[in-house]
Amino acid sequence: MSTARIARETMIPAIQRAGNAKIVAIASSNEQVQHVAQQFHIPKVYDTYEALLVDPEVEVVYIPLPNHLHMEWAIKAAEHKKHVLCEKPAALCEEDVRKVVKACRENGVIWMEAFMYQFHPQHRRVKEMIASGEIGEVKSIRSSFSFYLAERENNIRMNETFGGGSLLDVGCYCIHSIRFLLQAEPVVLSVCSTYDDQYGVDTLTSGWLQMNNGVHASFDCSFNMFPRNEYEIIGTKGKLVVPRAYRPDIQQGDGLIIIQTDEGIVKEEIVKGDQYRLQVEHFSQCVIDRTKPSYSDDEIIQQAKVLDVCRLSAKTGKVIELVETRKEEGDK
Repeated sequence: MSTARIARETMIPAIQRAGNAKIVAIASSNEQVQHVAQQFHIPKVYDTYEALLVDPEVEVVYIPLPNHLHMEWAIKAAEHKKHVLCEKPAALCEEDVRKVVKACRENGVIWMEAFMYQFHPQHRRVKEMIASGEIGEVKSIRSSFSFYLAERENNIRMNETFGGGSLLDVGCYCIHSIRFLLQAEPVVLSVCSTYDDQYGVDTLTSGWLQMNNGVHASFDCSFNMFPRNEYEIIGTKGKLVVPRAYRPDIQQGDGLIIIQTDEGIVKEEIVKGDQYRLQVEHFSQCVIDRTKPSYSDDEIIQQAKVLDVCRLSAKTGKVIELVETRKEEGDK
């Protein structure tokens, strides 16, 4: 759905590289859609999303629309019995994510929020290193994702109504990776944001989280800073740095893990992977086999909940305690 830049530059090529998926149609009212279809040899072109949804040959839709449209079109796709791979954030708030989950469950379709980075094998390797005790007991984690946004006028990232701002655009990766790597949830958090005077969106957000396993976590994200996409995990015996955490595709898929131990040993390990293709293949196989994605409904709901609380803390200036509900979500 749409000719969004992320679709043209990453996801359409990834689907075409995948071994268990193919693109049969693209839809957009944008006049660019014909050119995109020709460029990628997409056989069917629709000028409305509704027309795509009634095509019986379409089994799965990929939604890279502006954030505020994710819920609406995920629900409509589910109602047409189409499986849904939706760009992050899945919706603008926890309540909206729950509506999507409900629609997908009622219509028997599989859906997933597209945090592609988690499918790169470097993160599995990081988890293995932590489990083996290479850096000792984990005490702290820090994640950062930033870039300088030069073109701001008419940019959806700067549109508050569209769900713009650095937290929902790139900070969501920081929050997700903290939860994903630690397999833990925040119980206390404090977040601070700087807002753009003209557009009203956050252009710099940073925060501190205490996780339910005792680990302290911190993050920062920005449209006003030097490009970074990294995390650092510090243990009792060393530290581990992943400087290409979220976009190793920019480095031809080469992830990089740097370990420094208390013995003064520094090791570097390159882990190769095609994270966009791996995401497509994982989701497609779930559809083929009628199995649940590794990134579950409950985890997507929890991600939205944490982002909601981050924004609340930033707006109010308060430290907020979270009620743990992750184990209960499946019953709702």
